[in-house]
Amino acid sequence: QVQLVESGGGLVQAGGSLRLSCAASGMILSINSMGWYRQAPGKQRELVASITKGGSTNYADSVKGRFTISRDNAKNTVFLQMNSLKPEDTAVYYCNAEIWTLGAGVWRAYWGQGTQVTVSS
Repeated sequence: QVQLVESGGGLVQAGGSLRLSCAASGMILSINSMGWYRQAPGKQRELVASITKGGSTNYADSVKGRFTISRDNAKNTVFLQMNSLKPEDTAVYYCNAEIWTLGAGVWRAYWGQGTQVTVSS
């Protein structure tokens, strides 16, 4: 079994910062891409940022220049530094990782349980 455990969400005023963390654990042999998605009430889940094992990153246009994704491969952990937060960033943020586990034979996508980020105006 694989678990992705997120932390770091909370309530912040507009213009503030938060740092999300997501640690993967279990029978992990390798992790390919890792990323953060978010889902606001009444909206579809959307990609916020992703990062490959080699460190290549991809961002949604709405967060470019404000959010930074990084990872620690030794600790199977991905981070999302969120600066200059806006009320429209309010959502549940989900961690995602593409993982090869012992005995699986294929890459599988795993999700965290989600962490609430609320930005007040």
